[in-house]
Amino acid sequence: MPLNCSSSASRVPHILGGLKTTATTRVGGGGVLFNFFNKTHQNNSLCIASLPLNKRNDSQRFCLSSSSSSSVMEGIKDSGFSTQEIEKYSKELDIAVRAVQMACSLCQKVQESLISKTNSQVQAKDDNSPVTVADWSVQATVSWILSETLGSRSVAIVAEEDVQTLSKPDSAGLLEAVVQTVNDCLAEAPRFGLKAPGTILGSTEVLEAISHCNSAGGPSGRFWALDPVDGTLGFVRGDQYAVALALIEDGEVVLGVLGCPNYPMRKEWLSYHHRYHRIISKLTPPTSESWDKGCVIYARRGSGEAWMQPLIQGHKKLVWPNSATPVRVSTVENPALATFCEPVEKANSSHSFTAGLAHSVGLRKQPLRVYSMVKYAAIARGDAEVFMKFARAGYKEKIWDHAAGVLIIQEAGGVVTDAGGCPLNFSKGMYLEGLDRGIIACAGVKLHEKIIKAVDASWNSSSL
Repeated sequence: MPLNCSSSASRVPHILGGLKTTATTRVGGGGVLFNFFNKTHQNNSLCIASLPLNKRNDSQRFCLSSSSSSSVMEGIKDSGFSTQEIEKYSKELDIAVRAVQMACSLCQKVQESLISKTNSQVQAKDDNSPVTVADWSVQATVSWILSETLGSRSVAIVAEEDVQTLSKPDSAGLLEAVVQTVNDCLAEAPRFGLKAPGTILGSTEVLEAISHCNSAGGPSGRFWALDPVDGTLGFVRGDQYAVALALIEDGEVVLGVLGCPNYPMRKEWLSYHHRYHRIISKLTPPTSESWDKGCVIYARRGSGEAWMQPLIQGHKKLVWPNSATPVRVSTVENPALATFCEPVEKANSSHSFTAGLAHSVGLRKQPLRVYSMVKYAAIARGDAEVFMKFARAGYKEKIWDHAAGVLIIQEAGGVVTDAGGCPLNFSKGMYLEGLDRGIIACAGVKLHEKIIKAVDASWNSSSL
């Protein structure tokens, strides 16, 4: 039996024209979250009214009641938010975007090396998933930047990699490669508007930076969730991958930054292996007014908008806002015209189940199978309309695989919930505990509702 948020509540955010309102409320009363966004186009300032969720308990974690939208507008009138509160995360967002830009530059260089030759830079974890020099190097680099710019005592990070493999005696060569990669990257920090280390980091400092990412997460306080290379298999194969960084405060994702180094600016190229795209793109070089591939997409909770900027290439410097442009989800509501994404690897999601769901709701296009959180970027950018993931029994979703992407889609106007229609819960530590069957992200409410109903109708006959 599906675990619904509430038997008497609508399961998805209510969207009124260009103004998005969301509420999380306990049926019959209780804690309520209201967000209202009104962008002032001249200075991008925000008018936000919010009652935070940090004091909610599990019994209050319910989805939006459609009757609550009138209460949202009432709450807006009583808002007393200062400019300081509205701009609360501006510094953190600025640093996070710059750090992810640096991380993407690092990854591009390492990936080119991996593609040109096979070497010992690729290792296997206990679950046989690959890990590379880039995974450890990005984690060390981002950890060092956040600690240096925000203060190490105030920075807690939940991240994917640890130092066990690097600390082994027979991994000296691998550790040396990581240390060199980190120092090469940090030396270029001024190009990204950040301060470089005063001296070259040694192996001890690099290992400490990686080890600093040891937060357990949880419902209170502030911590960062980092996936240094999301989609490592795609990365090793020369295909799509992402660098994902999110700030979570009191169990809520408040900032999301997603670096997609190989994301093509032309939607149709997503269907091709990146190596093929690389060959063809050389025949049609980009103009000076555009960029060919690679972007960073980011959003702040309560802004009602998501932004995309190109990666810094060559020896160029990052000058804010770096040609950033707003992105919005697609307006396609007809399932026959919608594109849906799913993971490439069958081990990560049931292709047969999603195929059945797609057919039942009228999705007729071939699925777009893409590695990593690039799927979230595709929906936020309007290049796809649906992302469905239904992992096999026993698999537990990790928060760093979803936090940044979820917020970006939501602020770009989309909807992300579990298969029961409930918001994803990032307050339970490293994993998305309590997840109802799977994850569904959609550009619009109508598509989302159809998929939720189709899941309910077909779940009992599935083998998941």
